[in-house]
Amino acid sequence: MNNCNTQKKSISFYTLGCRLNQSETAVIQRTFESDGYRIVDFNEPADVVVINTCTVTENGDADTRYLVHKIHRLNPHARIALIGCQAQIQKEKLTQLPNVYWVVGNAKKMELAAILKEVSFGNKPQVIAPAIPRESFKIPVAGIDREHTRANLKIQDGCDFFCSFCEIPYARGRSRSREFSDILTESETLVAAGHKELVLTGINLGTYQHEEKKFLNVIDALEKIDGLMRLRISSLEPTTIPDELFERMSAKSKLCRYLHIPIQSGHDEILALMKRKYTVAEFGDFIWRIVKTVPEICLGTDVMVGFPGETDGHFEGTYEILRDLPFAYFHVFSYSQRQFAQSQNLVNPVANETIQKRSKILRDLSQRKRQLFLQKFLGSVQKVLFEEKKNGCWVGLTDHYVRVKVDSPLDLHNKIIEVYLQNLDGPMCVGCLKE
Repeated sequence: MNNCNTQKKSISFYTLGCRLNQSETAVIQRTFESDGYRIVDFNEPADVVVINTCTVTENGDADTRYLVHKIHRLNPHARIALIGCQAQIQKEKLTQLPNVYWVVGNAKKMELAAILKEVSFGNKPQVIAPAIPRESFKIPVAGIDREHTRANLKIQDGCDFFCSFCEIPYARGRSRSREFSDILTESETLVAAGHKELVLTGINLGTYQHEEKKFLNVIDALEKIDGLMRLRISSLEPTTIPDELFERMSAKSKLCRYLHIPIQSGHDEILALMKRKYTVAEFGDFIWRIVKTVPEICLGTDVMVGFPGETDGHFEGTYEILRDLPFAYFHVFSYSQRQFAQSQNLVNPVANETIQKRSKILRDLSQRKRQLFLQKFLGSVQKVLFEEKKNGCWVGLTDHYVRVKVDSPLDLHNKIIEVYLQNLDGPMCVGCLKE
């Protein structure tokens, strides 16, 4: 076949976008290791460079273009493979970028190693982006993450909700779930490889269903794995979360006291235009119910600024609900018109300067709320899973997503240790090991 079939060819990876993409990149990387490739850092020269793309916003699209041109400039002989969401729905555009040899959509990206082995080079990039089947799935190898102590565990993909601003159902397909037994197999492998915390990932996790098994069945099964210390949920839609989940978090379980629950807007008129499935009052009642059951839980959210028709009054409503609800932080996104999203047909666009102004207001509020959340833990002792040594200090996370740094001569990597939290340093708690 082609030159890429030679043993010990070098390959590097770059992941854009969500935690689910990170999970999939880890798996794909393992398949290339099995195929005889040498994995190198993205900043090093490589024979093949794989970019797992994101297309949730225009920024994700722009990041892909920027990376491709950077690779072409610094490593002009590298052959580039663009995979994932942007490759699924913008394949023709991507073939115009320099040194792109493969454009592989979500339906086939997990088979990338086999594709590179089998497909000969031609004058045009090879485009492989068939429709995504709606069926349960398995994952070929465990996504052991050699760079992080926490491992992402994909259990679900796709979405049926069709929010008007989103094109994920077109990029990722309709909702489908991973085979239950396959989840357990990878989980046991990840824990055996040394991962003490697993992070459940997917597009719409709460809709998981394989045969008779649902999301809570996955939680219950994973908690029984010997050696697993923590189980974290990445993000859940508010209408898919059963109250039993909070009860498990409040009990002595492996579930981290952490949830990320997108609100998107704090005004009912905008939520209706977005085709979200709740009102502001319903969302607020839901959040307070969680906090009542799990008092120290860390709650985060996503909020969109500048959705078409968003007035000053709509934005003020969003500001007030984010101010008043017990969120520890929020991710602020600027509205971005997407090719397949229904919102592109809406009128009354919001000016970019207004979006930027509103976004800054919300980011400043998020920063203040983060500081208030961190201050609650000062003077307490918390268990920290240490991940890396950075600027001379060990850095890790509590189960409620408080980032902690400790100055210690000991090797704390991948250890869970009790830490006395003393003060703050920006978005981080500073502590000392409990004697």
